[in-house]
Amino acid sequence: QVQLVESGGGPVQAGGSLRLSCAASGYTVSIHCMGWFRQAPGKPREGVATIDSDGRTTYADSVKGRFTISQDNAKNYLYLQMNSLKPEDTAMYYCAVNFASSWLCSMALNDYGYWGQGTQVTVSS
Repeated sequence: QVQLVESGGGPVQAGGSLRLSCAASGYTVSIHCMGWFRQAPGKPREGVATIDSDGRTTYADSVKGRFTISQDNAKNYLYLQMNSLKPEDTAMYYCAVNFASSWLCSMALNDYGYWGQGTQVTVSS
């Protein structure tokens, strides 16, 4: 049974850092596309970052240079290191897996079939 559980969210001041974790079970993270997504109140869910089976990463323009996606294959975890946080980064953050692809990962929400429950990040100015 596939399960994704996010953690690491919380309140933080602008300019601060957080590291989100996503514990995956029921499959191996390193052989599929995985991604982080976020949804702010009143806004559609959007892609933040993806990582493929070769470790290649993609980022939304809004987070490039500030966020880093990574995975720990031994622990079967996905991470999102978030630095220089801004109030506009405030959102619920979700991890998700795309079993149909293992490389050149897209950020299209419909490509990701399994999602975690989310972890809230709140950045104050």
